[in-house]
Amino acid sequence: DGGRNLSLDSIPMGLPMSDPTAWATAMNNLGMAPMGMTGQPLLPDFDPALGMMTGIPPINPMMPGLGIVPPPIPPDMPAVKEIIHCKSCTLFPPNPHLPPPATRERPPGCKTVFVGGLPENGTEQIIMEVFEQCGEVIAIRKSKKNFCHIRFAEEFMVDKALYLSGYRIRLGSSTDKKDTGRLHVDFAQARDDLYEWECKQRMLAREERHRRRLAEERFRPPSPPPVVHYSDHECSVVAEKLKDDTKFSEAIQTLLTWIERGEVNRRTANNFYSMIQSANSHIRRLINEKAAHEKEMEEAKEKFKLALSGILVQFEQIVAVYHSASKQKAWDHFTKAQRKNISVWCKQAEEIRNIHNDELMGIRREEEMEMSDEEIEDPSEMKETEESALVSQVEALKEENDSLRWQLDAYRNEVELLKQEQGKATRDEDTTKEQQMKLLQQALQGMQKHLLKVQEEYKKREAELEKVKEDKLKVEALLENLKEQESSTSRVCACSQEKECPVEKTLSNSPVKSEREVLLVGIISTFLHVHPFGASIEYICSYLQRLDSKICTAEVEVLMTRLQNTFRQELSGVGASLEKRWKFCGFDGLKMT
Repeated sequence: DGGRNLSLDSIPMGLPMSDPTAWATAMNNLGMAPMGMTGQPLLPDFDPALGMMTGIPPINPMMPGLGIVPPPIPPDMPAVKEIIHCKSCTLFPPNPHLPPPATRERPPGCKTVFVGGLPENGTEQIIMEVFEQCGEVIAIRKSKKNFCHIRFAEEFMVDKALYLSGYRIRLGSSTDKKDTGRLHVDFAQARDDLYEWECKQRMLAREERHRRRLAEERFRPPSPPPVVHYSDHECSVVAEKLKDDTKFSEAIQTLLTWIERGEVNRRTANNFYSMIQSANSHIRRLINEKAAHEKEMEEAKEKFKLALSGILVQFEQIVAVYHSASKQKAWDHFTKAQRKNISVWCKQAEEIRNIHNDELMGIRREEEMEMSDEEIEDPSEMKETEESALVSQVEALKEENDSLRWQLDAYRNEVELLKQEQGKATRDEDTTKEQQMKLLQQALQGMQKHLLKVQEEYKKREAELEKVKEDKLKVEALLENLKEQESSTSRVCACSQEKECPVEKTLSNSPVKSEREVLLVGIISTFLHVHPFGASIEYICSYLQRLDSKICTAEVEVLMTRLQNTFRQELSGVGASLEKRWKFCGFDGLKMT
C-alpha cells in the first residue's frame, strides 16, 4: 500500500493542459472522435467510420506469429477505459469485469444528465473541467448533496457523458474522503429538453405537411381556364368558333357559362339566338359522324365474322384429322405416348372450336335480334303515316282511357286503405290477445308458486304439531312420576314428622323444585368446575342436550339465575367481543350461608 501511494503521488499534477493521449485513447475505445478541452480535435487523422486512429498501421493477418485469419472480436467485449488526467483532478476507470452501470429509460430529446457521487469539495469549475470534454455545456445546477444536473448543447453529447459513469474521481493528490467520489451519470428528465423536442417535432410535422401538400398539388389536375366576360367583341369571337368544328367544344362551354350567368337580356337576345342557331347546325354533323362510325363498326363486325368463320373451318379440318387418326386402321400403328398426345390434342381442339362456335352463334343471334327490331319499327312507321287522319279520335280515346285509369287507381287506393285498416285492427287484436295470454300465464305461475309455498308451510306445521304432542305426552309421564314420588315422600314424612319438619320448610323455600332440577344443578356444577374461567349459556346447553335433547336454554338460564349462591354471571371482553359467562361459586356460597 505504501508503494502504491508513492507511485500515485509521484504523478505530476501540475500540467498546464489535460493529458491528450489518455483522453484520446479513452474516446477512441468508445468509437468517438477525441476532442480537446477547447473543442479542437486532438488527432487530425481520426477516421470515425473505422472507429480507430488511421495513423496506427493495421494488423496484417500474414504477420509471423499470427494465424491466417485473425480471431473475431466478440460484440459484448467491454471497451478498455483508461485513466483520465485533468488539470485539477484525476479520473480512475472502474473494474472492467463489473457489469455496466444501470441507467433509466432515455427521455425524448434528452440533453441533460444527472451526475451523482461527486466529492464534497468539488466545485462547478471542476465539474466543468471534467464534462466540457464531452461537448458544450450550457448550464450546471449543483446541489449541496454531492450531485448536479448538466445540460449540454446537443443530444449526442449526453452519450459521451454517460461514458464517464463508474469512474472514481480524485481532487489533486489528496486521499481524503471529501476529495474523492465515484461518478454516477444517468439521463435526466428536464422540461426545457422536452419543450425543445416537442417544438422540433412540430416543425418536422409542419415540414411533412408542406411536403405532402406540394406533392398533392403536383399530381392535382390543372383547373380549367377562366371564362371571359361577355362583350360584343367576345360574342363575335365565340360565334366564329362555333362555326369551326375543331373549336366547337370550347365555344359551346363559353356560351353555356354566359347563359347561366344571366347575360341574356333584350339587347343581347339576338346575338345569343344566332349563337344557339349555329350550335344547332352541328346536330346534323354529329348525326352524320355517328352514322359513319356505325358503318365502320358494321364493316369491322363483318370482317371479324368472316375471319372467325375461316378459323372455325380450319378448326373443323384439324378435328377431322384427329378423328381420322383415331380410327383403328391408323390408331394401331402409333405408340402409347403418341396415342395419348393425339387424344389430348383432339380434346383441346374440340374445346377451342366449341368456344369459337358459341361466339359466332352469339354474333348471329344479335344480328337476328337487330333485324327483328328493324322489321317491327318499319310497319309502325307505315301505320303512323296511314293513321295521321285519325289522330283526333285517338286523342279522345286516350283522354277517356286516362280518366277511367284514374278512377280505377282511386278505387284501388281505397281498397288498399281498407285492407290496411283491417290488418291494423287484426294486428291490434292479436297483440292484445297475446298480452292477455302472457298476463294469465304469469298469474298462473304465481298461483302455482304460492300453492307450493303453502303446502310446504302446512307440512312444517304438521311436523311441529306432532313434536308438540310427543312433548306433551312426555311431560304428562314426568308429572305422573313426580306425583308418585311426592306421595312416597309424604308417607315418609308422616312417619318422621319431628325430624323432617324443618326439611319440609327448607324444601318449600328452596329454589330447586324437582329432582330433575337437582340433577341439572349437579351436572352444571361439575361442568363449570372443570371450566374455572366460566362458559357461555349456549356452551352449557349444548353439553346438556347431548344427555337430554329436550332441555332448552331458557329453562337452564332461569334455574341458574335462581341459584345465585351456586352460579354467578360475569361479563368478559370489550366492545363487540363482550360475552356473558357463568361460573361456579358454590364453595364461596357455602361459606357465606
